[in-house]
Amino acid sequence: MKRALKWIAIVIAVLVVIALALPFLINVNSFRPQIESDLADALGRQVTVGNLSLSILSGSVAADDIAIADDPAFANTPFIRAKELKVGVELMPLIFSKQLHVTELTLTEPQITLLRAPSGRWNYSTLGASAASKPTPTSSNNSFEQNLSVGELSIKDGQVSIVETKAPAKAHVYDKVNIEVKSFSFTSQFPFTLSAGLPGGGTLELDGTAGPIGATDAAQTPLQAKLEIKKLDLGKSGFVEPSTGLAGVADFDGSVKSDGHQVESTGDMTADALKLSPKGTPAKSAVKLHYATAYELLKQTGSLTQGDVSVGKAVAKLGGSYDLSGESPAINVKLNADNMPVDDLVTLLPALGVVLPSGSSLQGGTLTADLTAVGPVEKLVINGPVKLVSTKLAGFSMASKLGSILNLGGGGQSGSDTTIQNFSSDVHVTPGGIQTQNVNLVVPSIGTVTGSGTVSPQDALDYKMSAALSGGLGGGLTAVAGGGKGGIPFFIQGTASDPKFVPDVKGMVAGRLGQLGGAVPGGQNTQGLVNAVGGLFGKKKKP
Repeated sequence: MKRALKWIAIVIAVLVVIALALPFLINVNSFRPQIESDLADALGRQVTVGNLSLSILSGSVAADDIAIADDPAFANTPFIRAKELKVGVELMPLIFSKQLHVTELTLTEPQITLLRAPSGRWNYSTLGASAASKPTPTSSNNSFEQNLSVGELSIKDGQVSIVETKAPAKAHVYDKVNIEVKSFSFTSQFPFTLSAGLPGGGTLELDGTAGPIGATDAAQTPLQAKLEIKKLDLGKSGFVEPSTGLAGVADFDGSVKSDGHQVESTGDMTADALKLSPKGTPAKSAVKLHYATAYELLKQTGSLTQGDVSVGKAVAKLGGSYDLSGESPAINVKLNADNMPVDDLVTLLPALGVVLPSGSSLQGGTLTADLTAVGPVEKLVINGPVKLVSTKLAGFSMASKLGSILNLGGGGQSGSDTTIQNFSSDVHVTPGGIQTQNVNLVVPSIGTVTGSGTVSPQDALDYKMSAALSGGLGGGLTAVAGGGKGGIPFFIQGTASDPKFVPDVKGMVAGRLGQLGGAVPGGQNTQGLVNAVGGLFGKKKKP
């Protein structure tokens, strides 16, 4: 027994000595030209590697530096530069035949630059094109010659910069990029996993299969995978212009499938603290989106075939098209909201930049809207009708704001709220402000208010309105100032948070003159009538 143990110890010692001595006996740098040449043939790019070292214990050859040239049509700088290239090899052929059989490739801390031209073509489109187009050799002597077929291919702790050549200053940088590929080959399908840190924060994970590599364009490689994105900071991501005001933190969970020409994706998104306007504030409730989209890779255009947007029990339908080929993303979408509960929507109003009178809130009722949004995302034009039914503006009394108009006609109204039976308007929203036409507001305690006006980007109001008062309200004023069928004219000025209701004295006089056929009662001049009506509201008379 002791003799057997002695021989075992001797064998182990010999193996250790061999393992320690072989790296000094085998000049692995002699394989550098072969590695560079084979990689260049496989990738279709010039490849340079640094000093090589052999590790018998791990069965690998390592290069302390590697650079892969870019497509000369894009740049003269390296497409990939990595701190280290580790090449896993079969030891027996290397030791006894000095043949290099590759089993694994690992890039450590690579810097990768992906460039896309306005045509939609990428700088990696030609990567491996020559190798992918060659038939697979029957010989198994050299795995590089078999279209770079390796058991494991990985990237560790990389950084990927995605740059549009039309706007190079807007690079999107992904860090902590890790990719694991099994049974990689240019000519067959292979499983992969990818994880990365997103620009501005958050993480991305893809898990699926890809391949074979596109023979004429590597960017047209088919794939299918599960997609998971966590904590994407929309405002800091760089995907949209800061001028849009878009902000929030989003999570995605879905799938992506591509045939090499069209990408299809379905899944769910949840956005917290969402902000959709430069003057908006983060929403207090999460916004959810169940989506389905198809995107044409070369044209850089796509369609949103399903977009169910929900806030609580309020659900709207979103659909349309988008175009990423220009300097700025452009959309042409339609939002249809049918009888959405107002109580669920109120938490989203601040995100949209909607300002209500100070201290007030909408309670109860439903909202219906049919809106279109067209143009670059930072210059969107939104149009369509909006309707509110059976809601209440709590904490704001329109009757008391009308003040002297109602008091003149019958003592005014009490209460601190405004009950709205119906509100409808055609809305036109641009970066220059909001226009509302065909405003129709029915408040049972007041009557029907109609008109149109604008809201500036600073929330300044400029509205010309007319009130057809209900019951006996405004009877005296109607008789004196000519309310008639057109109602009593007035202005809404001030700001959205502090609106001011101002009588339209000239409008009242014009209405009265219209009733009298243009004749001024008592033979007084027009200015005299203006002064008389203005006096009813405490306005200073003109001489």
